[in-house]
Amino acid sequence: MRSAYRVLAYLIAAGVALQASSVAFAFFKIILEVEDGAIFSADYDYDGNLGIMIHRVGGLGLIPLSAIALLIVSFFTKAPGAVRWAGAVFGLVVLQIALIFAAFGAASAGAGALHGLNALAVFLAAIWAGRRISRVPEQDEKALDAAAA
Repeated sequence: MRSAYRVLAYLIAAGVALQASSVAFAFFKIILEVEDGAIFSADYDYDGNLGIMIHRVGGLGLIPLSAIALLIVSFFTKAPGAVRWAGAVFGLVVLQIALIFAAFGAASAGAGALHGLNALAVFLAAIWAGRRISRVPEQDEKALDAAAA
């Protein structure tokens, strides 16, 4: 279970990196379209922008599902702090989604900025969770199993 936990944590971190890349790709695609004479308005075809589509699928699908899986696996990992760090990652992912709705619902650039900052927190928490599980000695896990029996 430690390997599954570690892989999920690092996949979440990689997903956040892909999110940052995809949103930059989307933004620069819009800039290039405007430079070519397109008009950016409320009628913009967001579904035609690959960067936006990748960002949506990752942010509203893959990363939240991975965070749920990490939280579930953490209960079976039996390593000190595994549940706490998986819970932190999960909580930050939930906050990330809430910030999306806050940014678009209130048309708030401030919530959008917090969405970007929180992404860094998700990334760091996921990296820390993956690294931390790697540092727990095997003997401590065996001692925990023996104590639980």
